[in-house]
Formats: sequence, C-alpha cells, structure tokens
Amino acid sequence: MRILCVVGARPNFVKMAALYREMERRGGYEPMLVHTGQHFDENMSRVFFTELGLPEPDIDLEVAGGSRIGLTARIMERLETIIEERRPGLMIVVGDVNSTLAASLTAMQTGVPLAHVEAGLRSFDRTMPEELNRIVVDHIADLLFVTEQSGVDNLRREGIPEDRIHFVGNVMVDTLLANLEKAKRIDARGRLGLQGSEYAVATIHRPANSDDRDALADILGALVDISRDIPIVLPVHPRTRQRMEEFGLWDLIGKGTGMVVTEPLGYLDFMSAMSGAAVVFTDSGGIQEETTILGIPCITMRNNTERPVTIESGTNVLAGTHGEDIVRVYRNLAGRARPAAVRPPLWDGKASGRILDVLKRHFGHG
Repeated sequence: MRILCVVGARPNFVKMAALYREMERRGGYEPMLVHTGQHFDENMSRVFFTELGLPEPDIDLEVAGGSRIGLTARIMERLETIIEERRPGLMIVVGDVNSTLAASLTAMQTGVPLAHVEAGLRSFDRTMPEELNRIVVDHIADLLFVTEQSGVDNLRREGIPEDRIHFVGNVMVDTLLANLEKAKRIDARGRLGLQGSEYAVATIHRPANSDDRDALADILGALVDISRDIPIVLPVHPRTRQRMEEFGLWDLIGKGTGMVVTEPLGYLDFMSAMSGAAVVFTDSGGIQEETTILGIPCITMRNNTERPVTIESGTNVLAGTHGEDIVRVYRNLAGRARPAAVRPPLWDGKASGRILDVLKRHFGHG
C-alpha cells in the first residue's frame, strides 16, 4: 500500500518518525515521505530527519514563507501533481500546522483517503490558526487517530461517525520514549554553559504571543524577571527572532543576567535540556505532553490548551500571557516537590502499532 506521509514542521517530524519506522518494521507498506518545506532550515528541519532516523524525503515541495493562505495554495498545487504521478492509496497527516490543512484539502479534492494523526484536540479558541486547521481536517478525514479521551469526546460532540474515531494513544510519546536514554546521555548543561544544578527552559512561537509587540514584550519581561532566580535557556524560533528584531526587544533580553539565548536546538539536544530542567515555560502543545511524560512542571503561557489531560495529570499549569501572572505562577511552583511522571491512557510507546492495526483492518494488509 503506497502511503503519502506529509510533514512540514518540527512537531510533524517527531510524530511521523515513530509511525514511519513501524511501517518499515512491519512491511506491506510503501511509505513515501513528502516534506512541504514549511520549516526548511537546518535547525528547524534537516537535523530532525537525521536525529529521528527519518530518510531524506522522497519528495520536497520546497514551499516556504509567505502568508498562511499563500503557503496553503502553493502546497495544494504542488501536491496535486504528486498525487497524479504517484497515485497513493492513503495520505497520512499529523498535527495542526498549515501543511496539515493544505495536504488534507488536496487529498479531499483528489479523492485520496485521508488519515489524521492527533485528531480531536480542541482549545475552543478560534482565534488560533491551529484550531481552525484541526476542525477542518477532522471533518474531512476518513480515519481519525486520537491521543486522549477529550479528543474522542470532542469528535462525538461534533457529530463525527463513531467508525472514523480511533483512540490509539500518542505517537509523539512513541518517539520520546524511543530516544529518551540517548538524549539523557547528552551533556546539555555543559553544552549550554550552565552553572549550578537548576535551570529552566522556555519556548515561544505561537503567533498570538510572538506577532504582537506588547504580548511578546510582556512574556519576555516575565522571563527576564524569573531569570534572576533561575537561569532560563531560550532557544529562539526563527519567527520569534524576526519579531524580536522588528520590535526592538533584544535589549530587553540583555537585562536578564540568567537568560541563555540559543538558536533552535535539535530534537536530542532539546530533549536533553528539557529532561534536566527544573521547570519549562512554553506556548507549545507538544511540550505540554512531553513534560507530562517526563514529570517536569510546565507553565503554559496561554489562556487555554487543547491537551487537557496534561492539566488533569498535574504537571501543567495555564498561566495566561500576562507577565505578572507568569511570574506569580512560577513563584507559587518554586520550591514545591517535582510532580510525578504520568502516563495518560495509551501513552505507552505503542500508538504507532495501534494505528497500523486499524489500517490493516480498514484496508487489508498491504
């Protein structure tokens, strides 16, 4: 069975890696890796392929930059040609980035069956581009692979037929568990020049946080304040870096004596840094999940989350986006015992196998 596995951004690579490896291990499938090019530079893309054991993409659409609408249109146009040439029996998309939406719309228009991995997640905030992507993809996909019970509940509430919904667990956890020991052998503290035993890690990339000067300044100001208590490693996303330069916020970062600013880290380097952190500040969805598995306090700099199981597990706290609230939540957590690592249902490293079991039942093996 020829399957187009479409990826475009860092979180996609992490999720697809486990699924791709499982297809190769089992046999009976012809996975073709299609990279849209949404994340295209070395730190955001190529290093992930190397570290996660993904092969070079069979097809690189080389679409990057521009508006969300322009990006979507260019991916659809180029992917249509690929579908006409390769005639796949299935397309698999993961997550909620613009590449996921564009590929899904193309599958629908060309009549290719579509599977969505990480379906059903909802923040109930339609100002987030990712939320709109999730809703559209879930309503056109033939097979919906869900990571947590809230996803099943959301899809049922939206009227999705029961036979399209499959609760399989979390493929991102598959990849994390497969690489965790390797990551822990990396001396992240030494590489980053950190002194002392405790440090924090922070990431900022959501448009709502990075594209608004006041919001970004408020968040950075909070991190600078907290960095006087604990060093903070801040790998800067390319778009966030661009906005910081446009908004003149680099001087603000310089006021934090404990700020360790870096380029984006590869998967293993970041996992090593995160696994040794005392606390993580983020607006990322995947990091909320990874910190739950690792038992690391996570302060999410958003007003909502599409991953409520991380809140229920006790590892994740929503702090909002106001600087004073972020500082207050951190100070409340500081000094508390580290939460226990939690394994939500089916987050056991076997989600990829369950997905292929469903494909076997649905299509017949091969």
